Amino acid sequence: MIDVVHLASLLIGAESVTPAHGPVFDVLEAALLPLGFDVERRISGEAPDGPVENLLATRGGHGPHLAFAGHVDVVPPGDGWSADAFAPRERDGLLFGRGAVDMKGAVAAFIAAAARVPVDEGRLTLIITGDEEGPATFGTVSLIERMRERALLPDLCLVGEPTSVAALGDMVKIGRRGSVNIWIEVPGRQGHVAYPHLADNPIPRLVAILAALDALLLDQGSDWFQPSNLEITDITVGNPATNVIPARATARISIRFNDLQNGQALADRVAAIVHSHAPDAIVTPRISGEAFLTEPGQLSALVSAAVLDVTGRTPELSTTGGTSDARFLRALCPVVEFGLLNATMHKADEAVSIEDLHQLTEIYTKIIQRVFSAAA
Repeated sequence: MIDVVHLASLLIGAESVTPAHGPVFDVLEAALLPLGFDVERRISGEAPDGPVENLLATRGGHGPHLAFAGHVDVVPPGDGWSADAFAPRERDGLLFGRGAVDMKGAVAAFIAAAARVPVDEGRLTLIITGDEEGPATFGTVSLIERMRERALLPDLCLVGEPTSVAALGDMVKIGRRGSVNIWIEVPGRQGHVAYPHLADNPIPRLVAILAALDALLLDQGSDWFQPSNLEITDITVGNPATNVIPARATARISIRFNDLQNGQALADRVAAIVHSHAPDAIVTPRISGEAFLTEPGQLSALVSAAVLDVTGRTPELSTTGGTSDARFLRALCPVVEFGLLNATMHKADEAVSIEDLHQLTEIYTKIIQRVFSAAA
């Protein structure tokens, strides 16, 4: 048996600001090898988005194949902590430390759950990346490539992101919105403000562009998704002088979109609006992921039943929130997300309920058992 609180504490104590490498993976490997897992650690990618360390662990070879996906990299601690963010500590029934919720606690819970299930009952695979909080260029995507090389394709995948809102088990994610960020650069011609006829001010054109984009109504939402939304996230001119018309003005927008849209079509739509106001403008999109939905079915039913057994709650099936690596994993098999309360993730004094860690271990144990018994 594995003490989930002890393992979570060891993971928290292994400082792993994204991209994670080294010690935190040593902790994982030391926990997994005695449980019969074959552990493969890989370094992928080059600067600027790499190198990144990832871990792929699998055991068993027959029966249903369940994968658990997660990450051990964390965001920087920031200011405002009452103690060292990477010194795990227990107080008032809580375990404090960066990554306690997002998402070392869930990783520890799944490993503790795996320890309770006989090795020969089915196949378990852990897909653990060191780069989910960062660019994610060489993280889960690299692991998926390696799984294809090894013909290690799961039947179902559970992602341990913190999905619960007010109480453990109140929400399961069955899909996510897509995400595209778009950079807009409007060129002008620098000059003296007293001689505007000799210059070309790009700011009025950029303001008109942003007004047109802000007025867009992309859609009204769909059966499982809220309406797509476009947000202006940055405006930059970088002009320190009061008497100079700038040579360029830039902005950035972010669109979170539902399954009625796709990233490239949205980027093209934005580019058309930009170029109608500024034909020479440069529009650079970066699509982080497309919207996806795992229709309610076997996997969500298994997870919901396990949650109900342990907590007495029937989880809401939802697609709200930001993106996660489920956007990549859905290419392999049906995928849902379920984990701890998300109230303190990325905050100072991030903390998880110790009772929730034990209950999550119970839930994950039941999910594994139900997946394996479903084909018996």
